Amino acid sequence: MPVYQLPEEIAFPEPSEAEPDGLLAVGGDLSPERLLTAYSIGIFPWPHEGWPMLWFSPDPRMVLFPDELKLSRSLRQTIRKERFEIRLDTDFAGVIAACAKAKRPGQRGTWITKEMKKAYTELHELGFAHSAEAWLDGKLVGGAYGVSLGAAYFGESMFALEPDASKVAFATLVGRLKEWGFHFVDAQVHTAHLERFGARQIPREDYLRRLEEALKLPTRRGPWVQG
Repeated sequence: MPVYQLPEEIAFPEPSEAEPDGLLAVGGDLSPERLLTAYSIGIFPWPHEGWPMLWFSPDPRMVLFPDELKLSRSLRQTIRKERFEIRLDTDFAGVIAACAKAKRPGQRGTWITKEMKKAYTELHELGFAHSAEAWLDGKLVGGAYGVSLGAAYFGESMFALEPDASKVAFATLVGRLKEWGFHFVDAQVHTAHLERFGARQIPREDYLRRLEEALKLPTRRGPWVQG
């Protein structure tokens, strides 16, 4: 299948046109309008060094349904001890900067480029991107960030400077999303880490149908608050 070159206007090919690895299109910018359009039709950016911006729509899609969240016994114990203070949207810039610095097994460098940080910070300022943060002794030690549209939350990245910090932040976030009636957390592609939380792969066609339903509900614009 061809990989599409995006035009200057905001338009994307159908997700079904993606390559087997999910690659759908190249080029374009990271304006809020383009990013929100992409997410709303099941597409997301994934920069690769030395290439123009790459856009993906994988099949299958990794999704976590809030009702299916799994927490290990040790993580439940950590949450009950309340070692970390969990906050929402109090230091989005700090979270995305720490995620960009986090070392990932099998990866060189980071896909969270300066351009990506700028774009998602702008989405945060517009009320569409959100952070869940773990604080310890007044320091940001873990967290996750993503994008919210309708009743869908699109997870982007997480980091931890203390054991279990990002896990507690993420688990707390999913619990809050469940209370707010979110349909799912989009985890994009398979990782063993998210599978342990209960995320599972579903066909892209099923994902797109669920996304369409989720977007019928109003977007919960930020800033979000914990409590």
